[in-house]
Amino acid sequence: MKPLRSPFLPLAGLMATLLAGAAEPLYTQDFTRVEGTEVPDEFLVLDGQFVVAGEGVERHLELPGSPLETFGVLFGPNSKADVQVRARFRGTRTGRKFPTFIAGLNGVGGFKLRVAPAKNAIELLRGDEVRARAAFRWKDGEWTSVKLQVTAAGEGVRVTGKAWQGGDEPTEWQLTSDEAKALPAGKAGVWGLPFAGTPIQFDDLVVQAAE
Repeated sequence: MKPLRSPFLPLAGLMATLLAGAAEPLYTQDFTRVEGTEVPDEFLVLDGQFVVAGEGVERHLELPGSPLETFGVLFGPNSKADVQVRARFRGTRTGRKFPTFIAGLNGVGGFKLRVAPAKNAIELLRGDEVRARAAFRWKDGEWTSVKLQVTAAGEGVRVTGKAWQGGDEPTEWQLTSDEAKALPAGKAGVWGLPFAGTPIQFDDLVVQAAE
């Protein structure tokens, strides 16, 4: 069922103020106004049995802990550059098995920021190729916030990313990759890999102009 607001209209409220600052988001979804469990029609589900779960302000998109594959959804307008995506993820480990979270721009084969708790790292990818990596100490069961940005740089693009848990957003980008060629326009997306066999939750999805 569609949310009560249009996903491509600016959201006047606290969430937009906190997440987007002075800029009006191109797209935002926090699931608080989504009724029932069906994924809103504005999402393109690539694969996976996603549902909307939780109550009140705790509403979120959820991916079950099985089967064990990479599952994702696309959302927001098609963009080529000068755009950023923000999202929050939450999952839990099982023994030595950890979930993996991904946020992306430029569609399925585009640029991605991957939170890889099993590696104690975050990574920038172009398609499936790792372009940059930084250390990241993930805390089990806490919300992880991520931001991925693509900006035009001559004939190419600069891709930057950061991730954090709790507290304030880091001031500096933690990952940077200068790409000689831009990618075609595409939607933003989030993906989950439930390696731990436990559900993965997604929330506070925002697409906005680059900073």
